[in-house]
Amino acid sequence: MAETSLPARIHIVGRRNAGKTTLVCDLVRELSSRGLEVATIKHTHHHHELDTPGKDSWKHRDAGACGVGILSPQMMAAFVPADREEQVVDEYAQLSRLFGHCDLLLVEGDLHTSAKKIEVWRDSVDEPPYACSEQHDILAVISDTEDCFSGLIWARHDIKAIADQVLKEVVGD
Repeated sequence: MAETSLPARIHIVGRRNAGKTTLVCDLVRELSSRGLEVATIKHTHHHHELDTPGKDSWKHRDAGACGVGILSPQMMAAFVPADREEQVVDEYAQLSRLFGHCDLLLVEGDLHTSAKKIEVWRDSVDEPPYACSEQHDILAVISDTEDCFSGLIWARHDIKAIADQVLKEVVGD
């Protein structure tokens, strides 16, 4: 089987209600308008049942299937359990293979990844940006407040410039 190339990946991180989802959606719109194929992953550290208990696909997994796919005329989905005991396989690489045809993968969340990260922050958030203390590997903070961080700040209101910087950092454009 031929190896599928993995798309470039960057994580959009930030504190609760900092605007991560809004920024991801704005970036998807901007980059897609430029002709790029952009996929997204929402990372969460909370346990969520992604499949509805009682549905056929859930029954298949409950019966012991190691993975379950759903196909409809409009969409497809795959449910594959993540083995948290044994992190032998990079879960992002596993998911990224599904998006091998894409130019860029935007991940919302996951401070603990070794992949490139940018942080979105606004002054209505009660806590300082992660980049100020806890996370020194964040490339830039996206904010319209200049004094939130002593490092690199990208202006939140300029989505075209943010998209340019993301492409420069992860795709090499």
